[in-house]
Amino acid sequence: MRRTAAVAARDDDASIELGDLTGGQSEAFCCHDTMRAHAIDAEGCDPEVVAAAERLSRRYTYRFVKRAFDVVFSLMVLTCFCWLFAVVAVAVKLDDPEGPVLFRQKRVTKDGREFTMYKFRSMFADAEERLAELKALNEKTGPVFKMRDDPRVTRVGRLLRRTSLDEMPQFVNVLKGDLSVVGPRPALPSEVAEYTPRQRQRLLVKAGITCYWQTRRNRDSITFDKWVDLDLLYILKSGIWTDFKLIVQTVGCVLTFQGE
Repeated sequence: MRRTAAVAARDDDASIELGDLTGGQSEAFCCHDTMRAHAIDAEGCDPEVVAAAERLSRRYTYRFVKRAFDVVFSLMVLTCFCWLFAVVAVAVKLDDPEGPVLFRQKRVTKDGREFTMYKFRSMFADAEERLAELKALNEKTGPVFKMRDDPRVTRVGRLLRRTSLDEMPQFVNVLKGDLSVVGPRPALPSEVAEYTPRQRQRLLVKAGITCYWQTRRNRDSITFDKWVDLDLLYILKSGIWTDFKLIVQTVGCVLTFQGE
């Protein structure tokens, strides 16, 4: 029998604490009320996660502080590192002149809302067209596609991913309100279309740049079900202290080049 996310949360939280020491509606997504019914009625869903998300909607002080931090922190990053953005833009263009500097892609955030996410392009211009031929080499379970030695990644792209610099333009998404600094990573609409009711629960809160999964050293070997467990854990534990710890851990990951 599958453990509920609440039980998994208690088990996972112990390992995480140890680790601390060292605009449109998606057609594939059900409305919030339907999702709540799924959480209670469908196998594998966790009503405690739904209840936690409901409590978050009424935690006005936390929501205000979180949004204020998102805006101030994003403005600081975009202002202080504008010179680095220019350097990365030139490097991306010199490495593969055929494609744009920025990669734009539809993603899904809270309640199934679709938005355009920005990244520095780390793949060749024809990467999307070549995805179908690589599907059989997928190293991740579930609807997501991950491949350690993806041949579509450029030379500069490998460096950007290693240092997580490819994610920096997403602070524009944070300013726009599409993302938060901390929250489950935004999924592709095609991935959401394959979600089980339990996996849809990760869409009960706004997506973010970093999360529990993002700070795991072995994140690329984590199964998608485990990834979902970590996202549901975040919903259960959401708070200022949790967000602060995840941001500190993310800075550590960036400075030690743990990106893939």
